[in-house]
Amino acid sequence: MSEKKALKHYFGDELAHHLSSIITPHFPNFPTDSFVQSVGNQVEPLELKGRVAVISDELRNDLPADYPEALNILLSILGPENETEKGMFTNGYFLMPIAFFVERYGLQHFEISMHALYEITKRHTSEYAIRPYLKCYPDECLTYLNNWLNDPNPHIRRLVSEGTRPRLPWAKRMKAIKGNPANNLALLAPLLKDPSFYVRKSVANHLNDLTKDYRDTTLDWIRRLDRKEDGIDRVIRHGLRSLVSSGDPEALSLLEIL
Repeated sequence: MSEKKALKHYFGDELAHHLSSIITPHFPNFPTDSFVQSVGNQVEPLELKGRVAVISDELRNDLPADYPEALNILLSILGPENETEKGMFTNGYFLMPIAFFVERYGLQHFEISMHALYEITKRHTSEYAIRPYLKCYPDECLTYLNNWLNDPNPHIRRLVSEGTRPRLPWAKRMKAIKGNPANNLALLAPLLKDPSFYVRKSVANHLNDLTKDYRDTTLDWIRRLDRKEDGIDRVIRHGLRSLVSSGDPEALSLLEIL
């Protein structure tokens, strides 16, 4: 059995039982048996994302109909924050259906949903779940993202960069915030010298995305940077990798002065 297939099968009876066991102390009326059975009956032919969606949908069916009340129950089972820059996926996989729950059902409750995404990403990631909010509430999200730039938690700072990537892997492509890459670049600028390598790597990947969709704007922005800060050149080099690989003359010229 491949590693990928093994991971897919985690999102079935095993996870349904686990979620039931940690939800019940906070919501004694949770219908454990029917929840586990319903999940098991649906997931077998599905791939990972489909299985996550099934579990999320069944949580919606079996938790209180009031979204804020249901969300409060789910927030109570998130567990301790991830104190490292590793394990956000391997240790936090059980939170994928909860992030998807917020993504799918929370758009009409912006403030509490953004708070939920903030808490989830300290333990797993909200980089996928935040994208519908960026589309529906771009100005409001920018306010949050600018505040999160100064958050002491590197997972939150990484979310600013990773969640807004136009070409985030395994996600639908997304235009720049409000259709203007200047909004993305303004968020990335203070993160270029972030103390966390984990955050800087996301910034480089985001820049690489922008060079594919907004090449000229991104190269102009890089030219204007004050690159005296330690580590910035390394981030820029990694962000230019696709253009350099394709032999882009302007990107190659930029590398010569980095």
